[in-house]
Amino acid sequence: MQGLLELSGIPYVGCDVQSSALCMDKSLAYIVAGKAGIGTPNFRTVTAKETIDADGLSYPVFVKPARSGSSFGVSKVCRKEELRSAVETARQYDSKVLIEEAVAGSEVGCAILGNDPELMAGEVDQISLSHGFFRIHQENEPEKGSENSTFIVPAGISAEARLFVQETAKAVYRALGCRGLARVDMFLKEDGKVILNEVNTLPGMTSYSRYPRMVAAAGLTFAEVIDRIVALTLQGK
Repeated sequence: MQGLLELSGIPYVGCDVQSSALCMDKSLAYIVAGKAGIGTPNFRTVTAKETIDADGLSYPVFVKPARSGSSFGVSKVCRKEELRSAVETARQYDSKVLIEEAVAGSEVGCAILGNDPELMAGEVDQISLSHGFFRIHQENEPEKGSENSTFIVPAGISAEARLFVQETAKAVYRALGCRGLARVDMFLKEDGKVILNEVNTLPGMTSYSRYPRMVAAAGLTFAEVIDRIVALTLQGK
């Protein structure tokens, strides 16, 4: 859709084709972010016809489509016997599959608004899990919440950790060429390190979505967010 709008000469808000495509491919996003000095999970990619030596991995790992979203096709693999099935599940959504280490830490996110160098970070949120791992957009009634997760805004972390997460999110945003708005999802480890999970260049804007909640907690109404991103586009900044 972004490419069609560009070919038609129609302005649109948010990230462009290049940054969106880069962020959609998690393996490429990890490579670029890693080169910028940002922490990323250890990972490897699996091509369409490639076979994997299950004995050569340290478990648990996450197996996911490299270029998909909303947790579709994602599996947590705790034993080598589960690996083949998980890879086949991921291949239903993408011929390129990502196998990455399971990072031990809190799942946190940060909404970023603006264009470099003038970036605003929303409040950091935190995902609290009752069991399993976080899945999104797979509930029958998402407006009523997830069956295994709740969002805490602001996150229950120290002021120092909050600032570090926000600054890391800005660094990720810049490294991947994002503009307008995006949500940066990360892991906050017990030792204080922050590891990139993924970047959503078209974050949800519903009443129950994470991005509006984070910017609201930082003092911006939904209308003010829309005004800002439209103004940035019209100004060509």
